[in-house]
Amino acid sequence: MDLKRKLARLTSVGPGGKSPPKPPVAEPQAEPSARADSMPASGAEAGVPDALAAQLAKLVQARRMEAPSTPAGAESQVAREAGAVEAPAARPVVASPPPAPRDPRIDSLRRMLSDWSERQGLAAARRGTPPPAPPGPLPVESRATAHGTVHVSERILSPEHHHGSAPLAAALDVEGPLVASLALHADLAGVDFQRMLFLDTETTGLAGGTGTVPFLVGLAWFEGRSLKVHQLFLRRLGEEAPMLRALAERMATSSCLVTFNGKSFDWPLLRTRFVLNRVPAPVELPHLDLLHCARRVFKHRGAGTRLVHLEDQVLGFRRVDDVDGSLIPDLYFRYLRGGDGSALTPVLEHNVNDLLLLAALLGELVRRFRAGGAGASVPRDADPRDLLGFAGVALRARDYERAQAFARAAAAGDTGVVGIEALALASRLSRKAGDASAAAAHLHQALQTAQGFQAATLHLQLTKLYEHGLKDLARALHHAKLASAAELPVDHHRRLLRLETRLARSTRAASLDLGMGRSRSGT
Repeated sequence: MDLKRKLARLTSVGPGGKSPPKPPVAEPQAEPSARADSMPASGAEAGVPDALAAQLAKLVQARRMEAPSTPAGAESQVAREAGAVEAPAARPVVASPPPAPRDPRIDSLRRMLSDWSERQGLAAARRGTPPPAPPGPLPVESRATAHGTVHVSERILSPEHHHGSAPLAAALDVEGPLVASLALHADLAGVDFQRMLFLDTETTGLAGGTGTVPFLVGLAWFEGRSLKVHQLFLRRLGEEAPMLRALAERMATSSCLVTFNGKSFDWPLLRTRFVLNRVPAPVELPHLDLLHCARRVFKHRGAGTRLVHLEDQVLGFRRVDDVDGSLIPDLYFRYLRGGDGSALTPVLEHNVNDLLLLAALLGELVRRFRAGGAGASVPRDADPRDLLGFAGVALRARDYERAQAFARAAAAGDTGVVGIEALALASRLSRKAGDASAAAAHLHQALQTAQGFQAATLHLQLTKLYEHGLKDLARALHHAKLASAAELPVDHHRRLLRLETRLARSTRAASLDLGMGRSRSGT
């Protein structure tokens, strides 16, 4: 094949025997030099000179020697250059970065989560858990009264009903004098506890004042030996008047109020609501606040006197799924904004349990306090901490015989700090009764286990007892030297100096008396 035919093939046929693609740019005007793509298929027909053909052959040969690995399209490029056609610059090809290797731990975790989700679904399908019940309305009913509509929830509990370990009907068996001693409130001694009224409120906050509204007033009273629970609910703010008048009517038929912290919170708040709603406030009844009784009796437990704590530790009743008191205001506000009324059902149950606890706690406190009286015996399995609390209450009520019985029972049931305090109280009671020897015996028994400051305090009490009660200055001085930690250094030094002076004076007087007696016997 001659050179002209080769040139014709190079300039008219692309790689693979196909015509080369046209450049994307607009073609310029015709130049003096002939275009490669407009050349005829044969060099002879195009009239290409032999000298030009030779030069083109040399150019193609040189390019092949420079780039031996030039692809088949390179010849077409050379031919286009020979035809004075400028091809656009080739764009560089940027290699995409290789994909990052996947962490096998991630794939393992995904498989584990998928397996766990599948197992949970299968387990739920086997259990056949029913869907939750649809929300229901608030369990209160509307009642028309002479003062307007009130919304009420009621229930009656049988005489055999127990709240924990305590029967509710035991509250009917309390004696007025015992309740007055427990409460340190003499006005309660003549109260008819058959007509007492239990009261507990749920409010929009705990701050008190005019901005706090009691939206649920829980009442309970005995009809026969059955306890009737009557709850007054406030459906809308501003509709308090009928509820307050219903409360006033119930209070007019009652003999006293029984609350838990009602003297400080519930009743002052209700009294404010009577004034703000221009409803005549009822005559105030004798008020038994069980919070004060519980604090005095159970203070040695160290667990506080919250209502639920007493319910659990004293009565053995533990609430299940009980709503927290701090959440109650928010639940009521949601209801006012159009929320579901059934969300307040736990609030009503919470209030019912509070009322039942008042009745059960009153009966239990009086039953235990009754055991320390004349003709009764304190149970041996009673908690020494509670017995010490009852002893302190009886002491403040000036019931010294009952206080002594509880103190001795507490000392017999504990050898630790509670037992030492019980023996010290028993010593104090014996001294009040005029029995100084028994008082000293209780203190010496307490010194067997007392240590540190508590022992120093007992030594100080023995010092006073021997100095003023038993008139034994030598023993008084002995115990005074061991009581330095129980009083100020100045007072301690003054006590020692006084006792030493009195002891020396009494010793000299005794020796003089002895000498005079001998001289008389010699004459």
